[in-house]
Amino acid sequence: MTNCIFIIAHAPLAQAMRDCAMHVYPECAATVIALDVLPYAEPEDTLAQARQLLAHAEGQGLLVLTDIFGATPANVAQKLVANNGNAKLIAGVNLPMLFRAVCYRHESLDALVTRALVGGTQGVMQVAITAPQNQNRRIHDQNHRDHQQ
Repeated sequence: MTNCIFIIAHAPLAQAMRDCAMHVYPECAATVIALDVLPYAEPEDTLAQARQLLAHAEGQGLLVLTDIFGATPANVAQKLVANNGNAKLIAGVNLPMLFRAVCYRHESLDALVTRALVGGTQGVMQVAITAPQNQNRRIHDQNHRDHQQ
């Protein structure tokens, strides 16, 4: 059984994240759904729209990913999962989290939540390398331009 992954976030983040997932994992198109919450959208209207998008996912496990806990998308998401024993919610979505969720969407919902959380946290790191464009130029360089092309 495949779990459904529902991304609900401030516009245009949800659809952009789904597009990134489709770029890498095009075979998951039917199981990843996105809803962008527009500015000034009424929460009740957003909830109705979310329920309509998820109507075909009845009976499946549902992993809901949202951007910021306490904001309208997360509040709507909480209402979606409140009375659904087969749904889980994670706030703070990022691409590593989404990619991990897509890769393991066939696992149990509890295992999927664990995988998504680990992917999301492991995907955030400080990268300590010096990029070539940040290095001092040597005097004998042939190219003295001040910008990279």
